[in-house]
Amino acid sequence: MTSHRNDVRNVAIIAHVDHGKTTLVDALLQIAGAFRRGEVVNERALDSGDLERERGITITSKPTALTHKDVRIHIVDTPGHADFGGEVERVLNMVDAVLLVVDAWEGPMPQTRFVTQKAIELGLKLILVVNKIDRVGCNPHKTVDDTFDLVASLDASEQQLDFPVVFCSARERYAKRDPDGEPESMTLVLDTIVEHAPAPTVDDSAALAMWVSTLHYDSFLGYLAIGRIRSGKISPATRVALVRPEQDVAAPPTCVEVFRATKVLGFQGLRRFELGHAEAGDIVAIAGMETLQVGDTITSEAPELRRVFPRLAVDPPTMVMHFRVNDGPFAGKEGTWITSRKLRERLFREVRSNVALRVSDTESADEFEVCGRGELHLGVLIETMRREGYELCVSRPRVIFERLASGELQEPYERVVIHCDTPYTGAVIQELGSRMGELLAIDDAGPGRSKLELRVPTRALIGYRSELLTATRGTGVMATLFDGYGSYLGPMRSRSHGVQIVLEDGETFTYSLARLQERGELFVGPQINVYAGMILGTHVRDNDIIVNPCIQKKFTNVRAAGSDEKLFLTPPRVLALEQAMAFIADDELLEATPKSLRLRKRWLDHNVRKRFEKHQKLAGEGRSESTGEAADSG
Repeated sequence: MTSHRNDVRNVAIIAHVDHGKTTLVDALLQIAGAFRRGEVVNERALDSGDLERERGITITSKPTALTHKDVRIHIVDTPGHADFGGEVERVLNMVDAVLLVVDAWEGPMPQTRFVTQKAIELGLKLILVVNKIDRVGCNPHKTVDDTFDLVASLDASEQQLDFPVVFCSARERYAKRDPDGEPESMTLVLDTIVEHAPAPTVDDSAALAMWVSTLHYDSFLGYLAIGRIRSGKISPATRVALVRPEQDVAAPPTCVEVFRATKVLGFQGLRRFELGHAEAGDIVAIAGMETLQVGDTITSEAPELRRVFPRLAVDPPTMVMHFRVNDGPFAGKEGTWITSRKLRERLFREVRSNVALRVSDTESADEFEVCGRGELHLGVLIETMRREGYELCVSRPRVIFERLASGELQEPYERVVIHCDTPYTGAVIQELGSRMGELLAIDDAGPGRSKLELRVPTRALIGYRSELLTATRGTGVMATLFDGYGSYLGPMRSRSHGVQIVLEDGETFTYSLARLQERGELFVGPQINVYAGMILGTHVRDNDIIVNPCIQKKFTNVRAAGSDEKLFLTPPRVLALEQAMAFIADDELLEATPKSLRLRKRWLDHNVRKRFEKHQKLAGEGRSESTGEAADSG
């Protein structure tokens, strides 16, 4: 028999990147007294990972909880970047309402539309929080109107359109019922949650059923299955079954194991604590299983009482890269895990928790195909593996094409929104126009600022973020959202210049680099070990050249005026991980180790590389001749 638990509320916080979700969670936890007295709490406390704190973004979804007016409120913080949309999709099944956070100055952005659409499709109650109302030049009333128009355009129900609104500044720790009213405590947000978020519907008499929405690995407890209990109860030492749905919907689910729950953990602030029992409506973590994947079901060990949830559905990936073992001369000198077996284990272990990722074997035992949502999604995975001690080589990111039944080739497109200073809009439009982008709208975004909205092929945006900052003198901010598949627009050149390739193994010297820097920008400085086939820098022309940076000046007993002039080197350009991924061509690789990022050719031996290039050229000429003959016959 179903009933409502009025002592519990389950909500998720969703928003576009940098609209203040995690800061809002900090404010709510602090005002509710979720932190212990004397506990040292960092800013954006839930962003606990090193990469999250360095980049200033949320990467993984994290649950927490607080108590307000005798009501336990479970809050799930979610990422705001479009590349991590899979994290949002998988946790929305845990909650009954969402706090939609919108920046009062920027208004609804592309990721706002994505997360709002997912919440509306699931029938969740919306609570609008207009954040950053202390920002100069913001327009809270227009933000509410734009959000209403957005929700209405997504076919929301009448109940979802009737959403409550709270205005606040999470950083300054105050909230308002009206932007022109008097500031109040942040408890206004908690009161709104208790009043408007629906209480979870539960069935205590039914068998246990919990859908695993996320997982965590603890070195002491092992796997922790985190999710919301849909029905039934569970206590420590209870025997339960772990059931996994099959890829084929018609196939019956598989019981992976029957285990005894060693721990049942609840959440409070930044801590987990043991529970004597948990019941339907609670968001908990359960330990004791030997294997686990996101989307599994924890249910009764009795087969006739089991309730199994369907396979977790997320949007498909749009970008693919190839990961392979590091086979360069410096392999094994900086990392711990260098074999293909360890690399394969790590990639397939990532798939268990990262539902938007796809990994598959290739014809080579040393190379794997990895599909993700975008550059940042795959870049975070590479950086995480580097810090864990892995050495690997990765190829240039490529978009995933689709072919219709009619034979037409289609490619993914992105909806791009750019905010920049008005004088630079012409340069932005010209560059994206050359990348086959289509300008949809241009609006005023405040004094001296403009807002551009474009539709651009995904492959045209690879590496563009850094170019945008250069073109707009650091004033440009870009947000993207997957906008579906469209017609293939033909080949697109990746870069307009060649590279300088190292001739032989050795150590670079200033004497050689001073001559080579005239031929292009260098990526390597003096006294650095290099190897044959490694990329030293760019070449001003469109062809690759082989150079020797390891030549040392020969000293003699004869001295002449002007022979010992001082040499000056321009500091080498240090590429970040995403910049290096976007720079390499199809015949090049990025070598990523815990200490270094090196660019190299796929075939290090110059003779082998020349033979391959000749073979590719002949194959291309053959294709063009056959195309010409077909055109003549037509």
